[in-house]
Amino acid sequence: MDLGPTNTYNNGLLFIGFNQDQGCFCVGTESGFRIYNSDPLREKEAQDWSGAGGGGLRCLEMLFRCNYLAMVGGGAQPRYPGNKVCVWDDLKKKIVIELEFSSEVRSVRLRRDRIVVVLDTLVKVFTFTSTPTQLHVFDTSSNPRGLCSLSPSSTNSLLALPGPRPGHLHLVDLATTDAAPLSIAAHDSTLACITLNTQGTRLATASNKGTLVRVWDTASGGLIAELRRGTQPAAINCINFSPDSSLICVASDHGTIHVFAVTDGTRNRQLQPGLAAATFLPKYFSSEWSFARMEVPGGSRCLCAFGQDNSVIAVCADGSYYRFVMDSKGGATKEVYEQFLQFGSKS
Repeated sequence: MDLGPTNTYNNGLLFIGFNQDQGCFCVGTESGFRIYNSDPLREKEAQDWSGAGGGGLRCLEMLFRCNYLAMVGGGAQPRYPGNKVCVWDDLKKKIVIELEFSSEVRSVRLRRDRIVVVLDTLVKVFTFTSTPTQLHVFDTSSNPRGLCSLSPSSTNSLLALPGPRPGHLHLVDLATTDAAPLSIAAHDSTLACITLNTQGTRLATASNKGTLVRVWDTASGGLIAELRRGTQPAAINCINFSPDSSLICVASDHGTIHVFAVTDGTRNRQLQPGLAAATFLPKYFSSEWSFARMEVPGGSRCLCAFGQDNSVIAVCADGSYYRFVMDSKGGATKEVYEQFLQFGSKS
């Protein structure tokens, strides 16, 4: 989540992002980066360049828990130019790969064999080698948010990216790119969030309206579930799957996190059960609504993910961290609160 000029908390945060399995998260600041274990919260690594002529990082991408971290500079004093991707080796404490482009980099995705760089209307794919080779270039619709999702699975090489038309997306198998991409007309309006599950078998999408989340089968492109976050427009910050892909959590700018069942829709709520056939009622009366809902105190922008033991964690732009525990009835209790920028030391 690129916080950039929208972060009004004056805490130096420029970026927050999870690694591929949400077991860790990294933050970019005006002076460097920090890496944390997600649950339980623990700082694992920190790099401070505040005295080195600029350390701002507005985009980061971890590769699971290994020593590589892709970085893009930003903020008041960028560490690197905004049109360059630098891959940091934390064991060697230096940059080992540099990729430069003719326009601003919007986001980066990593897997063990590929580097994916998202530009305004292009997605470029490179080998993850000491001297990367460009393998593919894909056209997209205007993509200022850098939307892109890359399966980290060793048995699945799917890449999900916006299609040439707003609201549409393409699924590309990087192992067989000679085949035409699978095109999905996901939404009527511009995409706001696209997330593959870890296995690469499911894809969750939301548009800039933010009222519906749709879950798709990546093999067929068929719709698996349509889930309603609400009836009022919202900006979706984040969608993540649980490890077994049976649940998704959704964070929006309304200061809420919603949890939905994907594989067992009977867990989700309906406003008016039994009235689905009543055509005079708005469609949302028969929609599937979240079975659990958490309020983020203060309503700060946040990312959400599933933690251990039936929990959901939230990492927020104001520097706060929350751990909510869900009960069998769909209730949720705030169990942990921390200010992660002030939390502990490396361990």
